Amino acid sequence: MPEFLGPVAGFGVTFKAMFKKRLTEQYPEEKKPTAPRFHGRHQLNRHPDGLEKCVGCELCAWACPADAIYVEGADNTEEERYSPGERYGRVYQINYARCILCGLCIEACPTRALTMTNEYELADSSRESLIFTKEQLLAGLEEGMVEAPHSIFPGTDEQDYYRGLVSEAAPGTVTQERTPAEKEVEA
Repeated sequence: MPEFLGPVAGFGVTFKAMFKKRLTEQYPEEKKPTAPRFHGRHQLNRHPDGLEKCVGCELCAWACPADAIYVEGADNTEEERYSPGERYGRVYQINYARCILCGLCIEACPTRALTMTNEYELADSSRESLIFTKEQLLAGLEEGMVEAPHSIFPGTDEQDYYRGLVSEAAPGTVTQERTPAEKEVEA
């Protein structure tokens, strides 16, 4: 092929591409749904009555290859009960500047307190804001749940929580009501 036809062939490729369907995603205006088993931001789950599932065992921190999780456990008392067991996670932090979202902490959790959501937009301009605290990681209260600390359901023990036998807050406790806006979003 003569040298002067080289640029013409290059422009031919460009000219053909002008009429092809665009493959560009208009992110962040149009977000594609994530796969169901996508590993995103972590979430600390609650029992159906609002008590935390985390028992402060620190197995998730030991399993983390990036050393991104810090857990400090404390003992429950009858006056202040945060989880049905003897202990709870008093301090819980995940450093997303270090976390590699591998999910090994999820597999290590014996109470299934820690799961991963589909939220993936974690970028920020400061390192301090990438350290998520327990309050940021805890799942929100659903209808019928009570904010911890509170006593366990009468007539049950901690094993009943792990068997899934507790399905609501104890009678007589003030439960979380959903606002009309929250009910609208749910529908």
